[in-house]
Amino acid sequence: MSCLTQAWNLHEPELRGWARHRLGNPTDADDLLQDIFLKALRQGEQFCSVQNARAWLFEVARNALADRLRVQRDTGALPDDLASPVEEEDTVDTLTACLPRVLSELSPDDREAITLCDLQGMGQADYAKAKGISLSAAKSRLQRARVRIRQQMTVACQVQIDGTGRVQDFVPRLPA
Repeated sequence: MSCLTQAWNLHEPELRGWARHRLGNPTDADDLLQDIFLKALRQGEQFCSVQNARAWLFEVARNALADRLRVQRDTGALPDDLASPVEEEDTVDTLTACLPRVLSELSPDDREAITLCDLQGMGQADYAKAKGISLSAAKSRLQRARVRIRQQMTVACQVQIDGTGRVQDFVPRLPA
């Protein structure tokens, strides 16, 4: 008998009870057990090197259950009194009107980092390579540029943020 078969025969009854208790449906529990067994089977001979087969099986079971519950979660429309007002979305969307002015007021290095990484979607590793700097230096440079653009937007566009950190209001400014 393989180590997987031995471990499965030893721990399957306990896993089945655990799954049935959490899912409340024997058929769903059987489906979950099948998924767990297939994941263990895919490990092949590596499963035999697992120090604690029971712990491994239960960890896989918890993860599989979480994935299953996440997928099965019921969704519905929010009640009207909880839906976000259109004005809030418009405020954040129109904040981009301030961006050209603020970008023009940043240093050339900050402007380049923000433009390439945040606006054009260049990866930080590619940015680091293009600039001839380490990835750590590129990340630091981009982080500092983000702090400065936020500060500049707050001043130049008079951005007001509410207690939850959302943009509440601002004054649109055209490039100087």
